[in-house]
Amino acid sequence: MAYELSEINRKAKQDPFAFVRECDAVYQSRIEQAADLIIENRKKSPIVLISGPSGSGKTTTSKKIEEELRRRGVMTHALAMDSYFRTVDENSPRTPEGKIDLESPDCVDMELLQEHFVKFSRGEPVPIPDYQFARQRRAEKPAKILTVEKNDVVVVEGIHALNDSLTDAFPDALKLYISARSNVEDNGELVFKGTWMRLVRRVVRDYKFRGAAPNYTLSLWANVRRGEKQNISPFKDKAALKFDSSFAYEVCVMKTIATILFNSIPEDTPRSQELRSIMPAFDRFEAIDEQFVAPESLLREFIGGGIYKY
Repeated sequence: MAYELSEINRKAKQDPFAFVRECDAVYQSRIEQAADLIIENRKKSPIVLISGPSGSGKTTTSKKIEEELRRRGVMTHALAMDSYFRTVDENSPRTPEGKIDLESPDCVDMELLQEHFVKFSRGEPVPIPDYQFARQRRAEKPAKILTVEKNDVVVVEGIHALNDSLTDAFPDALKLYISARSNVEDNGELVFKGTWMRLVRRVVRDYKFRGAAPNYTLSLWANVRRGEKQNISPFKDKAALKFDSSFAYEVCVMKTIATILFNSIPEDTPRSQELRSIMPAFDRFEAIDEQFVAPESLLREFIGGGIYKY
């Protein structure tokens, strides 16, 4: 699907508050559709696998699905695959440039995750690992003990959640794929790619909440995209639902801060011209003040001011 630029600008000028709420309602309908599928499938398996590329809003979407299920009386447990990262050592996967390849599924302890899935199905207590990213190692003590009761659901979120090592071992698990999939067009002309939306989200979030300069995020993007093509996209067709997490209004909201951040990137930064090529597209969008974005919106995962903790 594609959004039409003229319609975006018309709604942004006419009534930005109503426009934002309209888009949020579409997103909420997708949350409800996902919840319907999960409830229908839980007699087969308590496991829900949610995958998608970087910048898709998987974390917020997982939280919202959890909220919707609990609203319907289904006890739900959220589980991040990041907790199952392996301690970095000389055997860790490397990029072609020789750096630790954090996009590789080999960074995740799939064997331990499979073992825990079996225990969840049996209702046994499971010690969830505590991975300390600052030290790049797993702590000796678990983060928590999780027991899944009958009719409970475990929502597992991570970029490798649809990898064969999990889906082949647990074929009855419900599978969801999330990505900002929609482009923006102007009478058939491509104006803004969905991939660009995810990059903008990453640049803004990493700057605001991870202390990362835009040129640092950009330096990682090539390997992120390589990892997506090799390790994420090939498995998306397994999903029972492909969930579009884009918003028609988001470029209007992001354009002000994104333009500032993009302009700060030194010209000698590798791939900087690729990022700068996006900038003329921002000028074609009406601006929307972020005050119109609700605190519970997925977009708050990237711009801040939201109700969820990450």
